[in-house]
Amino acid sequence: MTAPALPRWLGAALLLLIATTFASNHVAARVAFDHGANVATAVAVRSSGAALFVLALLRAAKVPLRMARPTLARALGIGALLSVQSLCLYSAVARIPVALALLVFNTFPMMLGLLAWATGTGRPGPRAFVAMALALSGLALALDAFGWSGNTARGARGEMASGVVLAAIAALAFATVLLLTTRWLGDTDGRLRSFVLMIVVASVALVAGKTSGDFAWPRDATGWVALALLTLLYSSAITALFVLLPRLGAVNNAAVMNFEPIAALLLGWVLLDQTMAPLQLLGAGIVVCAIVLLVTARSPK
Repeated sequence: MTAPALPRWLGAALLLLIATTFASNHVAARVAFDHGANVATAVAVRSSGAALFVLALLRAAKVPLRMARPTLARALGIGALLSVQSLCLYSAVARIPVALALLVFNTFPMMLGLLAWATGTGRPGPRAFVAMALALSGLALALDAFGWSGNTARGARGEMASGVVLAAIAALAFATVLLLTTRWLGDTDGRLRSFVLMIVVASVALVAGKTSGDFAWPRDATGWVALALLTLLYSSAITALFVLLPRLGAVNNAAVMNFEPIAALLLGWVLLDQTMAPLQLLGAGIVVCAIVLLVTARSPK
């Protein structure tokens, strides 16, 4: 049986917590990358760690490791899409400023709403559309996408274009993952669903890294600690997201995840001594207002 839906306020609070955990994961990833690790290594290790973490939960709860063949096939397809999202987003970050990559990626709630509307599985209400647009505008300021604060680094035109395309592909892949998870895997135990998805992502990352010869491990203790934290934080966040997703209602709640880059900015300010310009603080406030608008919006009947 499908689990009952959570209250909107509780769903929004849980998604804010998940978004902050994802942001902490990115801070740990940045430290790991600065100390020798690379994209293929980080994706393979974090996904393998997440799979082991969920496997322990499954064993403790004595949940059978079985899926019906059609459900398993769908889960493998969703896992492949999640692999595309992970590899493309980190590849975008490697090519263009992190702020721009995250800004493009955080268009996924709007893509999700359009995909849901196009497939007849639901549509966001008018206020939800307004909230998504407002959140994106706030992100543009908070992440200094236009360089108005003078803090935005600029790359070569070709690298910028390829990075934006990769981030957009990651956003579309993640929007599709959210939609299909709710539609196809809603009756599957969330822990088992997460286990299968993480196995697929880890396998794809391992194959990609082995094929390209692109594995690089941390070169010192700081890098190893960061890689361990990255794995722990990602495991917790991605498991919570896929366990709770069918109970949250993906379309109108997904934009709350736009808080992730704001949380990353705040954590970077506190933990990495990164400063925020006044326009960035204004953008953060706009995003918070957009989240409030989104939470108070009613789903269309």
